[in-house]
Amino acid sequence: MEKREATMSSWNPERKQSLVGWDSHLSRIFFLLLLFVVSAQGVTPNPEACLVSSSVSGSSISCQPPAQIPKSLPADTIFLAVEFFNLTQLPADFLQGIPNLQELHLSTNRLENLSPKFLLPVPQLKVLDLTHNSLTRLPPGLFRVSAALCTLVLKENQLKFLEASWLHGLKALQHLDLSENQLQSLPPGLLENFTDLLTLDLSNNQLQTLPPDLLRGPLNLERLRLEGNRLQVLGERLLAPQSKLHYLFLNDNRLASVAAGAFRGLQKLDMLDLSNNLLTTVPTGLWTSLGKAARNLKDGFDISSNPWICDQNLADLYHWLVANEDKMFFRNHTRCAGPEALKGQMLLAVAGSH
Repeated sequence: MEKREATMSSWNPERKQSLVGWDSHLSRIFFLLLLFVVSAQGVTPNPEACLVSSSVSGSSISCQPPAQIPKSLPADTIFLAVEFFNLTQLPADFLQGIPNLQELHLSTNRLENLSPKFLLPVPQLKVLDLTHNSLTRLPPGLFRVSAALCTLVLKENQLKFLEASWLHGLKALQHLDLSENQLQSLPPGLLENFTDLLTLDLSNNQLQTLPPDLLRGPLNLERLRLEGNRLQVLGERLLAPQSKLHYLFLNDNRLASVAAGAFRGLQKLDMLDLSNNLLTTVPTGLWTSLGKAARNLKDGFDISSNPWICDQNLADLYHWLVANEDKMFFRNHTRCAGPEALKGQMLLAVAGSH
């Protein structure tokens, strides 16, 4: 069991990299390797110059302090990273003259706002990374020519609310990261046109409820991260359309109630995390659709750190746990909070005795 738990600990959501995050790491690794090759050839890079590489596809440019941000860029630029400069705003013509740009990384600056015309010169843009800035809103019309954009990262900004109009123009979005903002609510219809969306990250905000129609548009969703919010109830309608969902993170919320049919449509779920909530019991039938198919929950589930009341109301859960115990994370931290006679006992052990 200790070996199993050690393996499963790597599934802690805080340690997992999102798909979008991994893509950005690959970009940085590419440039570090390039820098190593240049140094190995005896060429000393100019610290005030950006790192530039060329290929048949076009030029890639990465700028970090103490480099000076260039006033003009090669016309064939397809990758541009301007990071860690603490910029509060960008020049109006920042992206002029590079119409083939496909990736733009502006993370770790202090950008407070963007012009509605900011992206007009780059209609082929596929990746926009605005991680760790100071954005409180997006201008309507920002994405009017961004039909090709696949990845939008707005992680670690200061967004307290969203308006559906801010995202109008996005037609090919596959990865949307809104994590670590201050979002307290989401508007109805926010994602209704995002039929290609594969990953949605709303983790570590202040969301107490979610619109019932939030996921009616993105029917191909594979990864949904809702951990670290203030959600109290999971109803039947939210996840109903998600037959292709593989990873669902609901941990570190305030969930005290989960509807019996909440997981009914999740036919391909590989991983479920409900840990660190306020669950004392769950309704009969909740687990019916989970753990049956050969690949269902193949990566495990976590219901630890909840105040479970281990009485006859958990009979359905007991039966399901015994059948799926090999997929269970952190068994030692999944214990009964009551009744008094069972307080502190492992939930799995109690389940096995029924």
